Amino acid sequence: MKNFEVKGTFRERNADKKFSKTVQTLNENTAKEKTLALIGSKHKVKRIHIKIESVKESKD
Repeated sequence: MKNFEVKGTFRERNADKKFSKTVQTLNENTAKEKTLALIGSKHKVKRIHIKIESVKESKD
């Protein structure tokens, strides 16, 4: 499994908040899906309010 660093923003109340998450998945698409699920469940934000700006494979 590979490590991916996912960066983006999500809407919380009336402000956009930046996030950076490192997830361990097989590919870039599953890294996006896992990040959407984690941010959504932790902050009670719908997927349409989460914007992923970049996904990069980490060397760790």
